[in-house]
Amino acid sequence: MKATELESKRFDKALDEILDLFNNLENDAPIIDFGQDVLDNIARAKKKYGDKMVNEKINTVVREMLSWLELDDVELAPEEEENEQDDDES
Repeated sequence: MKATELESKRFDKALDEILDLFNNLENDAPIIDFGQDVLDNIARAKKKYGDKMVNEKINTVVREMLSWLELDDVELAPEEEENEQDDDES
């Protein structure tokens, strides 16, 4: 298939934009590094009980555990607060 000069320029521009986006992606590092056995059990629980229920249960347990810690004096950076809000919506 032959492309016109205009199509070729549009393709080159689109490719440059895609490469630029790719080069600027940040790695999505997990907040908690669960052991493989825990990940396997979470997968089993989600299969049996559903994603929503398991997510709610895990959040409840972790929220309770974190309530034992004194964290009121710790400030989060704006991007950390954004990540926290994203996690709360899950």
